[in-house]
Amino acid sequence: MKALEKKLAKDFNIVFADKELLGTAFTHTSYANEHRLLNISHNERLEFLGDAVLQLTISRYLFDKYPQRAEGDLSKMRSMIVREESLAGFSRDCEFDRYIKLGKGEEKSGGRKRDTILGDLFEAFLGALLLDAGIEAVETFLGQVVIPQVENGNYERVTDYKTALQELLQVDGDVFIDYEVLKESGPAHSKYFEVAVAVNHKQLSHGAGRSKKLAEQEAAKNALEKLQRGS
Repeated sequence: MKALEKKLAKDFNIVFADKELLGTAFTHTSYANEHRLLNISHNERLEFLGDAVLQLTISRYLFDKYPQRAEGDLSKMRSMIVREESLAGFSRDCEFDRYIKLGKGEEKSGGRKRDTILGDLFEAFLGALLLDAGIEAVETFLGQVVIPQVENGNYERVTDYKTALQELLQVDGDVFIDYEVLKESGPAHSKYFEVAVAVNHKQLSHGAGRSKKLAEQEAAKNALEKLQRGS
């Protein structure tokens, strides 16, 4: 955690008073489960809190920034900013993926690169920052990491991968596209879904997310990438 503390101080001028809280934010459930005897806390509760403060902060920013935009447009833009893929990208931008503590199995299976884990990590960090320094610190941090990307127009358009996949596959005629939930896990406040997309009853790709819709979009995105690679 020392390297993480130095990075936060250097890049964002953030110094946690409660070092244990910061450590919890960067502890995945898989790591805590592998070290049960040490009674280590994981970051799921902080993720819950971080999600709430993120939604509030981004909503207020969009409300003030775009006074002429309709509620529906603001909702779409917010959903793009706070979706799993975006949050994972923010984690990578901050190099948070280097510091998360994962269980051995999760590490071996590529968890350090998984959008679900990195998105949850970003929210957990926001939750920890809120508790340690207050909402103004969260707003300042988001102003450094998230808001510049919004102002660059990165979230003006919503990418609907399911529609894009359908349009690509139906160029030569109708095909049957089906999305099936393979697995549902996690606590009630932080569900995790794994979904498969099949074309004419043949499985094409998989996706995962914190809602069925996000998992379906991820599956469609992976399918598009697979088809574009010609594999």
